[in-house]
Amino acid sequence: MSVVLGGRTAVRDASLTVAAGELVGLLGPNGAGKTTLLRAVLGLITTSAGSVETDGRVGYVPQRHEFAWDFPLDVADTVLSGRTRMIGWLRRPRAHDRAAADEALELAGLTDLRRRPIGELSGGQRQRVLVARALAAEPRLLLLDEPFTGVDVPTQELLNELFGRLAAEGRGLLMTTHDLAAAARTCTRVILLNRTVVAEGGPELLSDPDQMLRAFGLDQAIAAGSAAGRAAGSATEAAA
Repeated sequence: MSVVLGGRTAVRDASLTVAAGELVGLLGPNGAGKTTLLRAVLGLITTSAGSVETDGRVGYVPQRHEFAWDFPLDVADTVLSGRTRMIGWLRRPRAHDRAAADEALELAGLTDLRRRPIGELSGGQRQRVLVARALAAEPRLLLLDEPFTGVDVPTQELLNELFGRLAAEGRGLLMTTHDLAAAARTCTRVILLNRTVVAEGGPELLSDPDQMLRAFGLDQAIAAGSAAGRAAGSATEAAA
């Protein structure tokens, strides 16, 4: 598909797939079109060419700063709001809606915080709320926009474990990230995007200097390659 915004081509002839059971990392420099691509998949942005096909419901975890954290809601009601489209406007949630929200709270480790006002949460807790809110919709495909930005290490580990579990259950996950090391450790496949798909393959692609140069440019490719190399080394040590 292609997307034109304000007369500028933001995404050009990008073709990719995410299969059930995959955790796919979408990586590229700032301005590469990663968030635009996710929003086009959701139908929030009109494509100028091409099409999007999904098999089942799609969940979306936006970047944390895009959510109105000063809204007077507690954690449980915020997560339940992820089912608004299924419930319908001005209708009361049914038992299944509440059960789905409760399961999402448990998956994200938020059950004990269910009555905490969202304005009082830490950055890591807020990120988990956004993930739980998306999971409450029971999606087959989960789109994640920079889920690790600004969160502490325990939250990263919890989210990594959760994303792996969701993939093992047969859901597809597409995650944008600037964390090359985390992508090398956790993703089953990676896609390099710079307005269009530059390359795709296994996590070892992040250690390929030629492909990284094509996607990121010289300076960023050097830094990204170093990060990916460190991640590969850590993974090898852990396996040993």
